[in-house]
Amino acid sequence: MKKNKRTGNAPEMNNSRSSLNVQRSTPPAQRSTLNAQHSTHRSPWAWVPTLYIAEGLPNVIVMSVAVVMYMQLGMSDSEIGLYTSWLGLPWVIKPFWSPFVDLYKTKRWWVITMQILLGSSLAGVAFTLNASFWFQGTMFFFFLMAFSSATHDIAADGYYMLELDDHDQAWYVGIRNTFYRLAVIFGKGVLVPVAGVLQLSFRDQKAFAWSLIFYGLAGLFIAFWLYHNFIMPRPAEDKPGKTSPREVFEGIMKMFVTFFNKLPPRQVVFAMLFFLLYRLPEAMLAKMTETFLLRPNSEGGLGLTPVDYGLANGTVGLIGLILGGIIGGMLAGRDGLKKWFWPMVCAITLPDIVYVWMSYAMSSNLIVVSSCLFVEQFGYGLGFTALTLYMLYYCKGEFKTSHYAICTGITYLGLMLPGMVSGYIKDAVGYNTFFIIIMGLCLITFFVSAFVKIDPEFGKKR
Repeated sequence: MKKNKRTGNAPEMNNSRSSLNVQRSTPPAQRSTLNAQHSTHRSPWAWVPTLYIAEGLPNVIVMSVAVVMYMQLGMSDSEIGLYTSWLGLPWVIKPFWSPFVDLYKTKRWWVITMQILLGSSLAGVAFTLNASFWFQGTMFFFFLMAFSSATHDIAADGYYMLELDDHDQAWYVGIRNTFYRLAVIFGKGVLVPVAGVLQLSFRDQKAFAWSLIFYGLAGLFIAFWLYHNFIMPRPAEDKPGKTSPREVFEGIMKMFVTFFNKLPPRQVVFAMLFFLLYRLPEAMLAKMTETFLLRPNSEGGLGLTPVDYGLANGTVGLIGLILGGIIGGMLAGRDGLKKWFWPMVCAITLPDIVYVWMSYAMSSNLIVVSSCLFVEQFGYGLGFTALTLYMLYYCKGEFKTSHYAICTGITYLGLMLPGMVSGYIKDAVGYNTFFIIIMGLCLITFFVSAFVKIDPEFGKKR
């Protein structure tokens, strides 16, 4: 399912109940009837949009907005890459604690509790920004925010599947994904420019300007907490799990065993390498493209203003990402994944050449920069379709929901580890050579893709 173009991904379904194969046996039709009888009757429009804005916004704040903030506060690219990449760890390991979200309390309780915890984390960032220990304080609260957001993802997706029947789940999936992506646009396309305007208004007091931004976000999440506390229905099936901790542990072990036994050992190894390394060039780019766009020419960057950055990267680029994802899904649905697999592999790698060109041309023309970012992110959206569909292909069968969560955890790990060293490499060689190295790393993507085996019929509409 996200966040930075890399955070523009749609949220994943992570219902741990199905992952442990301990789902209640209530048939869908009966479940729908029970929900209608015991749940407050409200249109999903009343809570689906706000729920997925609340899911998407913390992700983009932690993975993208934090990068911009730390850069403006004087941190080097090597420090930014190392420390902000660590913030992705909760999304890597969330499959391990997702069963406990199902076992204790209700999904609704977890959603609302995490939202007030997210609001508290945002307030903590705002409060510590002007303190002497600002870096340690903000990192602590960002990590708390990441943990709360990952837990919120688990609970929100589980709640979505409990409250809505199969038809409504399919009907509203586009709505939830749209509002998730609108949250990403808001994070990069609105928050960063507003921070820039505030800095001008307060005579370049960057820490003070960012603290105002985070106080405002804290208020927004308190509003989400209050709103959802009254508006979100109470599904009849949203009850604490009756499964014992021992049964949960046994279910987890069986889940992991079956995950690595889906294919012959050789193919499993290639699949894991594909999940881990398919986005290696993008993983290296993720943090450094943010700083490249904003750093002044004297430091090798394009020197965009926060407002220009918000328009080019946070709006135009994300539109390209969304369009690429839509077109990729349509092509795979028409002809199957196998036919479009290699064009998608090329799409997620070769457009990265625009950064090589921009680093040498050093054009700060907003139309030119926006066009380059549109092309690159359109390719990323198109190419990401191949990864998403292959994960679905690999996860067919028992425990498919939980296995998909494990796959997403591996892909997050593939983003986190390269991101930790990306800043050190860039600081050592400069933006020009760094982006050339990225193009060389595209060969690794081609290599791991070459060993993937896909059923020609998978993905075709039937």
